[in-house]
Amino acid sequence: MKQLLSTVLALFVLAQPARAEWIERVEDGIMGTRIVVELWASDKAQGNAAIEAVLAEMRRVDEGMSTYKPTSELSIVNARAAQEPIEISAELFDLLSTALDYSRLTDGAFDITYASVGYMYDFRKHVHPDEKQIAAALPGINYRHVELDRKNSTVHFARPGVRVDLGGIGKGHAVDRGIAVLQARGIDRALVTAGGDSRIIGDRFGQPWVVGIRHPDRKDEVIARIPLEDAALSTSGDYERYFDENGVRYHHIIDPKTGHSASKVRSATIIGPTATRTDGLSKTAFVLGPEKAIEIYNRLDDIDAVLVTPEGKVLYTKGLAPPDTAK
Repeated sequence: MKQLLSTVLALFVLAQPARAEWIERVEDGIMGTRIVVELWASDKAQGNAAIEAVLAEMRRVDEGMSTYKPTSELSIVNARAAQEPIEISAELFDLLSTALDYSRLTDGAFDITYASVGYMYDFRKHVHPDEKQIAAALPGINYRHVELDRKNSTVHFARPGVRVDLGGIGKGHAVDRGIAVLQARGIDRALVTAGGDSRIIGDRFGQPWVVGIRHPDRKDEVIARIPLEDAALSTSGDYERYFDENGVRYHHIIDPKTGHSASKVRSATIIGPTATRTDGLSKTAFVLGPEKAIEIYNRLDDIDAVLVTPEGKVLYTKGLAPPDTAK
């Protein structure tokens, strides 16, 4: 009798659905950054499979859009598009189109052709171009040099020396693709992060997700906490990829007009509907300065921002401004 009861109990346990829970995975190295995926799953195995699918999708995006991989679609474009129109995938065509839209929106402050000079920087090895090298390569920076033909799905560069880099928008795109993978699997509460770019779907069962914005100089200090649901957030800072030399900070956000690292803010955090959008708009303030950037952000109904100036002042768009600073 005791054995029968044990068998029945074992069968009962096996028949129970897997316990629903939050599952988190941290992965380093994809797109040269840290990937975090956290989601609520009714079944642990299905949750882990969903996370694996997100990571696989991000690797796929990286394979096609990395400038560090000579066989990537983007590297082929950089190698050949000045000589002839190159037929490209619909995904890359649409992302290039979006990048050019942001260039027009920001008066050229966002410009993927920054790579015409930017490729000469190596932040790991503390290498930067000299003034002569910058002057020779600077004419290649102009988003108008990128000519897209939608009918034929081609891209062509209007002059030699043009290079493009999607580092200012590609991680946001990868995050959005990761979210799409989760939604297709029925996941409705999740966070996907790639470096400084995050997107959230759903809430934490009645509570918002809370995302902290780090202090530009003190990585363990938070200057603001933002409660979010169904939103994306991107933070760009001069402390991400940089080196200091003779009192000058060289970092990865390049001013398209000068070819030098842009320094009009220390960090910019953008909140909006998709990570592609927030990622693409987070570099603008470094080039235009906080006041002009806030003016642009305030014109966009789906965007809010938090900026930190070189003096340490924190500025907000009208949708986030504390009551005593709102205008």
